[in-house]
Amino acid sequence: MKITSGKQQRAQRVVLYGVESVGKSTFAAKFPKPLFLDIEQGTSHLDVDRCDIATWKQLTDSLVECRASEYKTIVIDSADWAERLCIEDLLAATKKQSIEDFGYGKGWVMVAERMARMLSSVDALIEVGKNVVMIAHSKIHKFEAPDALAAYDRYELKLSKQCSPLLKEFADELWFLRFKTKVSTTDTGRGKGIGGKERIILTTHSAAYDAKTRSGLAEELPLVWESVAHLFEPVSVSAAMPASAEQSEQPPTQDWKARLAEHEGAVNQFLISRNVLTSEQTWRDCEPDYLQRVAGRVDQLVNTALEWRATNA
Repeated sequence: MKITSGKQQRAQRVVLYGVESVGKSTFAAKFPKPLFLDIEQGTSHLDVDRCDIATWKQLTDSLVECRASEYKTIVIDSADWAERLCIEDLLAATKKQSIEDFGYGKGWVMVAERMARMLSSVDALIEVGKNVVMIAHSKIHKFEAPDALAAYDRYELKLSKQCSPLLKEFADELWFLRFKTKVSTTDTGRGKGIGGKERIILTTHSAAYDAKTRSGLAEELPLVWESVAHLFEPVSVSAAMPASAEQSEQPPTQDWKARLAEHEGAVNQFLISRNVLTSEQTWRDCEPDYLQRVAGRVDQLVNTALEWRATNA
């Protein structure tokens, strides 16, 4: 039994959701060196690197490929559109016309199982020091708590009731983004909303919305990068791994070169696909600083290359 103590530095799992046009994607673009997995095709107004995603397989393959990339943040835009791709892929694979054709609730359970496997791939990105941001839309849902006298409306993730809890449990930080409004009373006694231009981040659960923070953030923050920038200091791969893995990342010999040579074909093909190499080069032609990083995590690169080749054969 291995026991550790104290705080551990690692990359962050962040879920951003909120009302329409509040600036979810724009805010996500402020994260360190982001790559957008753009399912919605909604980032054309942003000066960001993106990968257009049209199928569930493209999404899952991209998550694997991102492990060996130089990006520091992977942004999935958006989680609810990813759920749509998951449903479409499931229906195509099973030759069903509707998710309800599986019988009461069974189709949604299968979707949730697939989404859970996708989140496992996301966790693999966290392990190699990459922040993951998942953007989602919000919906207003009538909620009736067991101890409440009446139902009330609240903001929730725009996901199925099977997948929404998965995303909330997955997140280290679940932030609700909205416009700040104030209510004043008119002469007739009716409430009137005023304001609506100031954008804010809400980080703590309330009856009106879901939110949480594991970093001790204030309950309400301005929707500007400076509010949360301190949470995203550079995270090394070794800081995201247990001590045993960290020790194994420092090979005292040239064994890492033999490991690459053993799987030369897969490694070269993968690096060419990522534009690290040209078609005439091999891994030996990589820049010295890149090879130095590879030496510290050779198994990770080889495994990623083998997975990539298996899915692209």
